[in-house]
Amino acid sequence: MPLALLALAVGAFGIGTTEFVMMGLLPNVADDLHISIPSAGHLVSAYALGVVIGAPLLAALTARMPRRRVLVALMVLFVAGNAVSAAAPDYHLLMAARFVSGLPHGAFFGVGAVVATSLVAPERKARSVSLMFLGLTVANVIGVPIATLMGQQLGWRATFLAVSAIGLAAIAALLLLVPADHGHGGTGGLRGELKALGSLPVWLSLGTTVAGFGALFAAYSYVTPMLTGTAGFAEASVTLLLALFGVGATAGNLLGGRLADRSLRGTLFGGLVSLGLVLALFPVLMRAEWSAAVAVVLLGTAAFITGSPLQLMVMEKASAAPSLASSANQAAFNLANAGGARIGGLALAAGFGLTSPAVAGAALAVLGIGVAGVAYGVDLRRARAVAASATTGHGLLVASHVPDVVPASDAGEPSRRR
Repeated sequence: MPLALLALAVGAFGIGTTEFVMMGLLPNVADDLHISIPSAGHLVSAYALGVVIGAPLLAALTARMPRRRVLVALMVLFVAGNAVSAAAPDYHLLMAARFVSGLPHGAFFGVGAVVATSLVAPERKARSVSLMFLGLTVANVIGVPIATLMGQQLGWRATFLAVSAIGLAAIAALLLLVPADHGHGGTGGLRGELKALGSLPVWLSLGTTVAGFGALFAAYSYVTPMLTGTAGFAEASVTLLLALFGVGATAGNLLGGRLADRSLRGTLFGGLVSLGLVLALFPVLMRAEWSAAVAVVLLGTAAFITGSPLQLMVMEKASAAPSLASSANQAAFNLANAGGARIGGLALAAGFGLTSPAVAGAALAVLGIGVAGVAYGVDLRRARAVAASATTGHGLLVASHVPDVVPASDAGEPSRRR
């Protein structure tokens, strides 16, 4: 695997750290800025909103630029957003800075996935995407806990300064390791990119992402009350258990990349089925501490097996606009985050029990399998139509090459075409 993937992983590590660290620093930020914790929670939403808006917008606007230049520019915006976050004197500026920090998130992963797949042989595309995403999953294991501890000990502003430093390291790595003449985006302009994104297979792939990862976030958003209220863990143990989730996510990400290079759709269906089963078993697994810990690891593994296949499938369905489609898939991930958390919260508020968000997540996984099945059916129908058209066209081509001669009774005259 080329070293350029390391540069992409460093950028992904910084992005993953800044995305999730705010959740652990909400009390510190609230105390320092004299706001309520629910108000501080809006800072998480501001980042997610930046991702949803920035992912397709920035990918479309930079579609014709050299991709290394795009990646560097996105990381410059990332560094600026986090540096302003560290220096923000009040809540409103911090809110704006968090929004800016989220803008490059989706476009970086989208363009990065295109770069990653173009640097390797076709049979290693999914694996290359998984190695880029490795930075994101490792951030949950190492980056977020360390950054949270730093924020608690040195102040939350120190955390965002550290994240800015990671962004600067990513910029240096991109300039050193990604070839300058790597390539450009499409030449069709914004209109061509949007047209390529409008096909049914692309939207079905994005729908699979929303449903599949919505299943994850329906449960994961409420995993802490499940672990403390049902499994019986002390609150102090939750941080370690969430790190176990990150370990499972890292393993699932690497496994999914390797398996998807052998069977893209098979890995996708297998991951969604595994995710649905794990979530359906959550009410049982949460009855004991040891099984609850296993459930957290399995949740991360099953969910992230589908990460690389989903990313690669969207790119293949929009081959004329892979950067835009890949970035739109990142926006779909964040919609899944918000939507899944909302659905899990509704189940909890309805009084169905602390593990009910996981059951709601299992239902979303089934929905994801259904959407993926519809996408598979559409692909089969289109493939058959193309095959039939090719066969008919071949027959017409053969017929057009058969000379049209006069009847045998006119053999005395020269043969001629009508």
